[in-house]
Amino acid sequence: MNHKGAHQPRRRKFKSARLVDGEYDEKPWAATKHPKLKWERAIFYGAVGIGVAIGAIICYMAYASVTDHSYCMILDDSFQSIDKNVWDFEIQRGGFGSGTFEWTTDDPKNAYTDIDGLHIVPTLTTDTTPISKGQIVDNFVLNLTTDGTCTTKGVDNCSIRSNKTAGTIINPVRSARLSTKGKKSMTYGKVEVVAKMPKGNWLWPAIWMMPEKDTYGKWPASGEIDIAESRGNWGDDYSSGGRDSIVSALHWGPVAEADAFWKTSGQNRLRRTDYSKSFHTFGVEWSENYLFTYIDSRLLQVFFVKFNRYRSMWDRGGFGQTIVNHSALFDPWSQTGRPSTPFDQPFYLILNVAVGGTNGFFPDGVGNKPWGDQSPTAMKEFWDGQAGWYPTWGEGDTRGLTVRSVKMWKQGAC
Repeated sequence: MNHKGAHQPRRRKFKSARLVDGEYDEKPWAATKHPKLKWERAIFYGAVGIGVAIGAIICYMAYASVTDHSYCMILDDSFQSIDKNVWDFEIQRGGFGSGTFEWTTDDPKNAYTDIDGLHIVPTLTTDTTPISKGQIVDNFVLNLTTDGTCTTKGVDNCSIRSNKTAGTIINPVRSARLSTKGKKSMTYGKVEVVAKMPKGNWLWPAIWMMPEKDTYGKWPASGEIDIAESRGNWGDDYSSGGRDSIVSALHWGPVAEADAFWKTSGQNRLRRTDYSKSFHTFGVEWSENYLFTYIDSRLLQVFFVKFNRYRSMWDRGGFGQTIVNHSALFDPWSQTGRPSTPFDQPFYLILNVAVGGTNGFFPDGVGNKPWGDQSPTAMKEFWDGQAGWYPTWGEGDTRGLTVRSVKMWKQGAC
């Protein structure tokens, strides 16, 4: 505490009692150079130089190991419109093998273009059809085969009857799924998609590839290439992230129960922002010897797989020691003699926004998930939780995947 006007004693400057008179050298050790000093410096800087050189050689060898192939562009779409010569709509309501809850359509409310590019936007079924909330849950038949719109086969994929007692409901959300199947595909090459991910709980955007034919058997025996997948949820609840994270993977296995995607996958997670805030380039480069996915630049790889590290994908997976349903597995790939099999066939591109699902992409009990994957009424549980998730979707196209451009090159000269 200070008292105004109180006498403050004057401080004396410190003075050494040992050094009273005369001058003295502040750094006597600097007056004479030690004869070994120049060698110590030479050794130090020489070691630094050698370390830098070795690091440069390692970086160059890693870069050189990824061959720069020649490529021929087969698709360059900036989405002035949805070109029917390139894209087809996949229309169904069966969940595409992942138990997702959306009904995919070709409705312009779910897929359209504007100055920003292509928008794939999920909507509530009650907002974009005459189907009422009461009909969603009871006494209404949706039959896409009768309507002439279903693009696949199977009763469950094309039709559903809502029944309050059974807990079966009409798909409460509509979205879109576009693919280049039968129109633009490649075996080895590159794909780059410039896109912005959606924001909203239980939205599942994906940029991915599937084989034109099931050459080696049903999924995943013939492979799947996931270039970029994300969750619309905020990422804190998930070890692999939400909309702040991009996941890439190869799916492969002799049967679905032995999908070995976890051996060929990776993720990239942002800090203090997320992939719904701005556009990024999501790419894949694929050859007979390797495949890797990247974000914005080939230098930012999400995962890298060197095929010829193993004799075959069968050996990579170690499936010879695997038993499923009390039976040994059949090797569908090694007979080709190519280490990249099944990733040695034509693959096409898919762009879509799914909603929910029962395959574990959204783990049970995480993020206030309102349904259980094993529940026979999972879709109804999701719909009953609408008050929790729908406000997170926001307005307009922010709930959708926005694609500014798609470029595809096949390996080799044009």
